[in-house]
Amino acid sequence: MFSGERKFFVVSILIGVALLGAAFGGGYYIGNNYQDEAITVDLKNKEPTGISPDAADFEPFWKAWSILSDRYVSKKELPSDQEKIWGAISGLTQSYGDPYTVFLPPIESKQFQETISGEFGGVGMEIGRRDNTITVIAPLKGTPAFNAGVRAGDKILNINASSTVDMTVDEAVNWIRGKKGTVVKLTLLRDGVNKPIELEIVRDTIQVPTLDTEMRQDGIFIIRLYSFSANSPDLFRQALRDFIISGSDRLILDLRGNPGGYLEAAVDMASWYLPMGAVVVREDSSEKDSEKVYRSRGYDVFTDKLKMAILVNRGSASASEILAGALSEHGKAKLYGENTFGKGSVQELISITPETSLKITIARWLTPNDTSISEGGLKPDIEIMPTEEDIEKGRDPVLDRAAADLNG
Repeated sequence: MFSGERKFFVVSILIGVALLGAAFGGGYYIGNNYQDEAITVDLKNKEPTGISPDAADFEPFWKAWSILSDRYVSKKELPSDQEKIWGAISGLTQSYGDPYTVFLPPIESKQFQETISGEFGGVGMEIGRRDNTITVIAPLKGTPAFNAGVRAGDKILNINASSTVDMTVDEAVNWIRGKKGTVVKLTLLRDGVNKPIELEIVRDTIQVPTLDTEMRQDGIFIIRLYSFSANSPDLFRQALRDFIISGSDRLILDLRGNPGGYLEAAVDMASWYLPMGAVVVREDSSEKDSEKVYRSRGYDVFTDKLKMAILVNRGSASASEILAGALSEHGKAKLYGENTFGKGSVQELISITPETSLKITIARWLTPNDTSISEGGLKPDIEIMPTEEDIEKGRDPVLDRAAADLNG
């Protein structure tokens, strides 16, 4: 018997973050954070599901087990029988081909729990897997990764001289994490750059930025949202209040480099623009289960006079894509910039034993018009990709184009 405490996440992985609340902090951006009551399951007396007696032949497994036990020779200490079981379960999860579905043996499970509930050292960037490569979703503003020049879309080839070819996302996180003040060496491959980039980054305890605002001289109000944290709905409401007081009717919401966060925050923010009951996002779990729909709470304070643009790039992921997709498809704003990352899945964390756990993808996000966020992300209405020269000279062609359009 074991206690199967279940937690659900929209997971991308943030390397180094300070505690922002028991559920949010420590490194996993949570798009849909809720917890069922604890359940107790007796697996020994429960028939496994999803196995066809005619299709599942376990004889090869036990034959391989026997041969390895009898004939394998090594000077190193051999794995225990229990460690072999952990390895078998890990192989089972890998066979699904989903980088976010992983088995966490005792050590990894403990590290994961520390990640979602504690404070640790890191460099302040979120990573995921794209095209079978560990990829930077976004460095957070003002963090060691950001200051060292890491960019959204950078592919991580090596961590401390170890290749990431066969690494899972969780393994890469464990390699990059470390004590404050220590150094991690990264080898990055960047689009448009001919040779790999070598960086040495000093780890630190990361404070996650949330939001700032700017009133431009041309009358356009800008809200820059860096994360969907627990307090972001309150900060966003205050920012909208400042926008209304300013008297402007032109608003830019900058979601570039925002890797996501609480789903509830995205729904709450969308509710300021949408009528009661309008679809914000759909949760598609499986053919067996009915679709779950998250709807606007109907604050809907703006008239048709509002002119709004949303800025996105490859670092816009998860809750950012949910908010941008909802406002775009309901005709409230146009999207400017680059294609978004495409992180639209929900993970459930289930205890397998008191010391181990399984993180499994149990649903995917769909926009109001049933577009899968995971399948290629969101395509902007106006595609603009800053050049290396733009970045070096501090130019922002995406913001410039959006501002020009809003000013008519």
